[in-house]
Amino acid sequence: MPVSPIILFFDFTSPYSYLASVLVEPLAARHGRSVEWVPVLLGPVFEATGARPPSQQPLKAEYMARDLSRSARFLGVTYHHPQPFPVATQQAARVLLALQRARSPLAVDWIHRVFEAYFVDGQDISGMPVLHAVGRGLRLPPEQLDAWCAEPELKERLRANGQRALAAGMCGAPYFVVDDEPFWGVDRLPQIERWLQARF
Repeated sequence: MPVSPIILFFDFTSPYSYLASVLVEPLAARHGRSVEWVPVLLGPVFEATGARPPSQQPLKAEYMARDLSRSARFLGVTYHHPQPFPVATQQAARVLLALQRARSPLAVDWIHRVFEAYFVDGQDISGMPVLHAVGRGLRLPPEQLDAWCAEPELKERLRANGQRALAAGMCGAPYFVVDDEPFWGVDRLPQIERWLQARF
């Protein structure tokens, strides 16, 4: 009997999503699951939930900067807090959606390389020059990336992903759905592991 994937809703500007992106595939593999990567934009999520981005809340932003460095060390993930932060990510998300539409094996490579460009190398992934550089590393022509970013269908797909995320109860990123059970946050990965083992 086929098993459902671990659904991961994420935004490329979310540092906790980046940490989750490094860890979720090995976890899924341990339980015979795949990962369904669903890019969204956090702006509409914050608007729908009445929340404000942490960067607009001084005390929370200060805590988050410390927590991210500590969490990355704890999880064994390389992390450097980028500047500027946050950034717009719709272009990176549209390229991913195009690769997913084509069922390209490069889709997951794109995810990891965009995250690394931002949270490891500190490059501004909101700009096409950085995305072009990432694309060249995957042998994706810059003009193809530009065409995808301007494509109305991909814009609509990204909007639809946001609606799907909200319908699933997304209140922040990363947001996982495992067998219809929701989990919010990279710190919930141990709970996801336990859920897959024993449905606790």
